[in-house]
Amino acid sequence: MEDKFIIAGREFKSRLLVGTGKYKSMDETKHVIAASGADIVTVALRRVDLSARGEGSLQDAIPPSRYTYLPNTAGCHTAEDAVRTLRLARELGGWDLIKLEVIGDNDLLYPDVNATIEATKLLVAEGFQVMAYTTDDAGVAKELEDIGCVAVMPLAAPIGSGLGIVHPQRIEKIIAQSSVPILVDAGIGTASDACLAMEMGCAGVLLNTALAAAKDPLRMALAMKAAVEAGRNAFLAGRMPKRETASPSSPTDGLISD
Repeated sequence: MEDKFIIAGREFKSRLLVGTGKYKSMDETKHVIAASGADIVTVALRRVDLSARGEGSLQDAIPPSRYTYLPNTAGCHTAEDAVRTLRLARELGGWDLIKLEVIGDNDLLYPDVNATIEATKLLVAEGFQVMAYTTDDAGVAKELEDIGCVAVMPLAAPIGSGLGIVHPQRIEKIIAQSSVPILVDAGIGTASDACLAMEMGCAGVLLNTALAAAKDPLRMALAMKAAVEAGRNAFLAGRMPKRETASPSSPTDGLISD
């Protein structure tokens, strides 16, 4: 059964995207990401030296020949900072598929919507393929799509909170109106959260802390991989209608009489 996952004309096998931060060691990073089955890994440009090469570097543990790097602007608080950071990334590694993240609230780490829109306009004009992290506001998501984002990534809950999908109806509204992939980003805490996002019709899930902060990150990576696959299959299968009354599992016609 063909079910292609395509972003900006590129096809990926896994609908689970994972981050590269917060792990205890580079060795753990390597093995957990491998276990997740992810094709796309996000890299915080302000926290990782992508120019580093050789043993112990990120590119040694997570080779770009195997994974698609998705540079992100975590830690940027203005449109100018985000755009400048991504320009440097393109000069360094030729990356044009990027995750835009402009933070406006230092406590909840909510995106600054106005700055995100401003940066998106500049980046799209310069030929970047922008995947934008944003709020779960349908109007904002539509504006980002109209500007030219190749994917929109509404938060499920605050970054690193593990609260799961706090407002599923808002995510569903964004999915229903969109013609670009919608990926839940931020707030996923466990496998059931990821599965729910996929059952709702999200094209994918991006997470980091849910793996890195788990008691057993490797086992959680396996769980997330299975959850995303199960949720996608359930969405494609189409769930049975919900009923307020019971319905027998076996046919009631033609019962064998005593």
